[in-house]
Amino acid sequence: MSVRELLGVPPAEALAELRRGAAEILLDSELAQRLQAGRPLRVKAGFDPTAPDLHLGHTVLINKLRQFQQLGHEAIFLIGDFTGMIGDPSGKNITRRPLTPEEIAANAGTYKEQIFRILDPDKTRIDFNSRWMGKMNAAELIQLAARHTVARMLERDDFSKRYQSGQSIAIHEFLYPLVQGYDSVALQADVELGGTDQKFNLLVGRQLQEAYGQPPQIVLTMPLLEGLDGVQKMSKSLGNYIGISEPPEEMFGKLMSVSDELMWRYFELLSFRSVSEIARIRKQVAAGANPRDSKFLLAEEIVARFHSVAAAKAAHADFVARFQKGALPDDMPEHQIQVDGDGIAIVALLKQSGLTTSSSEAQRLLEQGGVRVNNEKVSDRTLKLKAGGSYVLQVGKRKFARVLLKRA
Repeated sequence: MSVRELLGVPPAEALAELRRGAAEILLDSELAQRLQAGRPLRVKAGFDPTAPDLHLGHTVLINKLRQFQQLGHEAIFLIGDFTGMIGDPSGKNITRRPLTPEEIAANAGTYKEQIFRILDPDKTRIDFNSRWMGKMNAAELIQLAARHTVARMLERDDFSKRYQSGQSIAIHEFLYPLVQGYDSVALQADVELGGTDQKFNLLVGRQLQEAYGQPPQIVLTMPLLEGLDGVQKMSKSLGNYIGISEPPEEMFGKLMSVSDELMWRYFELLSFRSVSEIARIRKQVAAGANPRDSKFLLAEEIVARFHSVAAAKAAHADFVARFQKGALPDDMPEHQIQVDGDGIAIVALLKQSGLTTSSSEAQRLLEQGGVRVNNEKVSDRTLKLKAGGSYVLQVGKRKFARVLLKRA
């Protein structure tokens, strides 16, 4: 029985759904042809276990994998335990530190627990690329390397920039795209999903499949989700992330802290609402509805997905009790402040945001208990707030400011 007969979804409708939010499909015509063929496709998304917790930025890809799964296709969640020992250089201007086997094993275990908050565990195949790469001997690895050229590797933007600027590129970094590409050969993938920063690696997969006599996979790239600062991509290292395992109240509060403009980006890439429903919500805001109410809808949906409907409603009520009833002004001034990697001291931040006229005034208010950060009383003068975060500052009863801290 074909996928179409199983689910009653015409290929044209399935293609329209799969195009939603995608940055690029290479080649779109090939995906249309394979959907018309009616057989379940093998759809791969790979994740290196670089950190123990997944965040909402990771779920952009997992949500797309879920779409394929709901349309009857085989979802393969590939944990790059072998490639994690190399370290993906994508988008990096320096060599990335490889992970130890112990770090990889620990992080991979948490990934397996977290993804089933989105994917159907009965219909998801979890695999590890060490299953085939761990068995590859030196001669076979050399044969794999012979199927690509240094010239092609240097076409990759990050490698090209580092080479031209005289920065070192370790030989093992060239192996990363080859190993990721060979994963598609080993799995005989029909489709590979990745962020826009992974396009080169995904295309290497197409090239290697052709070299090994397989039909080349379709490459579907998804945009990189901006973090809470609205500028840098969501990242734990930048501190601008929302972890999917965070407590409901913390997750809800972080989602409410995103800017009104960024909210629509989150709706597009994270919400399971239909395109028409999101358009209707956006039209209401354009006509004068308070964008905060739309943000409530988004925050409730996301918290319910990773916790429960009851937890989402409780987090909503907690937020209203702590913030809305605290009479936060709708016209609160907003500031974007650049800070270095160590963050910024609360004393300096109060002065830069215009809430105090001097550092001494800020210190005095802190000592008197007159300062709140995200509605929590702060008295520690040595407190530093990290780049990537969004904070509501309050001095006294009537002075407020929202600050977005960007990494300099």
